[in-house]
Amino acid sequence: MTRVYVCSCFGITETQVKEHADAGACTPRQIASACKAGTDCGSCVRRIQAILGRGACPRRELLDQGEPALSGLADVPEFSEAAALSEAA
Repeated sequence: MTRVYVCSCFGITETQVKEHADAGACTPRQIASACKAGTDCGSCVRRIQAILGRGACPRRELLDQGEPALSGLADVPEFSEAAALSEAA
């Protein structure tokens, strides 16, 4: 399996960015909140924008339905591990 790195500062792959997007992250800032990609040198932000595209945003759809917008991020391994560590601290 070939890994395509989007953010070399934090070792974030294209697959990980897509998982966060599928879980509801719709902007580079939301991706950054989920995995730190784009928060160091910033050279990956345009690539993240390209991956996100201009398609439908599941997060907005959840908000329109009155559901928590980031509830799906708990299913993304990197985010759920970070959340568990921050809760343990």
